[in-house]
Amino acid sequence: MSDKKTLKVRLVRSPIGCKQDHRDTVRGLGLRRVNSERELEDTPAVRGMINKIAYLVLVV
Repeated sequence: MSDKKTLKVRLVRSPIGCKQDHRDTVRGLGLRRVNSERELEDTPAVRGMINKIAYLVLVV
């Protein structure tokens, strides 16, 4: 296993009715439907995307 740090992100709220750029950010993180989960590398870019849509996701 690699020594890179990762974050597990889960979409807990639907992006329907949110701004288009927030929906695009959700898709950019690879989250498709509510309760979908992705394990992402912990980089400043990913952290910024998570902060932008913090009200839609849960970091496990």
